[in-house]
Amino acid sequence: MSIPKKTAFARRLPDLVTEELAAVLSSRSTYEFKGLFEVVHERLRARNAASGGEEMLRLRAYEKLQNLVSRGMVKKDGKKYKGIPKLLATLETMPKPLPPRPVPAAAA
Repeated sequence: MSIPKKTAFARRLPDLVTEELAAVLSSRSTYEFKGLFEVVHERLRARNAASGGEEMLRLRAYEKLQNLVSRGMVKKDGKKYKGIPKLLATLETMPKPLPPRPVPAAAA
């Protein structure tokens, strides 16, 4: 028995947590994670995009923040984070569109 191929398209939504982190960190302020999360959480609640529980959102925000640090878009000094606005402006939160699928040649 063969395994059927998955032909459904998986739609990826824009990353709202990273988008809000970048927007908050683009200011000239430095934040500790607790204060940064409070600001980001309020902004997400205002957009009606804070779903999945506060603790889960906190974990996702911390993971996304650490990704920004490792990519060099945010500087970490001890427990304080400061964004680099020039680099954060180039951040893309929308997934790139998939390339078009090749059309199979008609059988003769």
